[in-house]
Amino acid sequence: MLSGSDTGIGHALAKYLDSLGFVVFAGVLNKDGPGAEELRRSCSQRLSVLQLDITSTTQVKEAYLTVSEKVQNAGLWGVVNNAGILGFPADGELLPMSTYRHCMEVNFFGAVEVSKTFLPLLRKSQGRLVNMSSMAGGIPLPRYAAYGASKAALSMFSGVMRQELSKWGIKVMAIHPSGFRTGIEGTPEQWDQQEKELMENLPADTRQAYGEEYLLGLRNYLLHLPSHCAPDLSPVLGAVLHALLARRPQGLYTPGKGAYVPLCIFCCFPLWFYDFF
Repeated sequence: MLSGSDTGIGHALAKYLDSLGFVVFAGVLNKDGPGAEELRRSCSQRLSVLQLDITSTTQVKEAYLTVSEKVQNAGLWGVVNNAGILGFPADGELLPMSTYRHCMEVNFFGAVEVSKTFLPLLRKSQGRLVNMSSMAGGIPLPRYAAYGASKAALSMFSGVMRQELSKWGIKVMAIHPSGFRTGIEGTPEQWDQQEKELMENLPADTRQAYGEEYLLGLRNYLLHLPSHCAPDLSPVLGAVLHALLARRPQGLYTPGKGAYVPLCIFCCFPLWFYDFF
């Protein structure tokens, strides 16, 4: 069972696992949207599309009941918490509190609720819990205070659950991909809304301190973000597959160029050196 299958990594992962013969339960934010329709059209009959807004307790419970009915006593082998949002990348001081709350609601609390709800099925099969965190969840990256904090919380949750659930044979893994072109940055319409909210909530002295030129440059950063991201998602798909199937999976995966080196520098060098780097 995986969440966030409408677009990006989740969509590609649902197709990939289906092509390998997995029985896939693909949770989507909109079961009537183009992503869900594409999965129904291109995948086998083994794949089931589930309406799953992970911030909705009702939808999480309904998805659990649907999956339970289909797997029955066999249990569920894997849960992949993939659904996530980026929010508007900007300095932490500039971001409205609503951005922090929304990131935590989706990237952390939603994943925790899905995990807790589906654990009885994983316990039956001694299965796998895979949480899609981010490079920003392991190292501090400028302009990602809200997103990074929510993904860091998810990574810490993964580590604790890895220790606690081992007594039942359940293995828990966190994935920290580097930059991949997934569409998580959202649409221009969503940017407009978030940028408007950011600007309207800025105190005058803060706006003056940063300057209009810098504030207007935030949109350009977002526009150029996809060009710095890798279009080939196969390293992430391979990491998830290894996490699901390997006899001894890694607790942490860092797929993609640039994901492992900054983490090593952050962990092994003085902080002033990492900040300079």
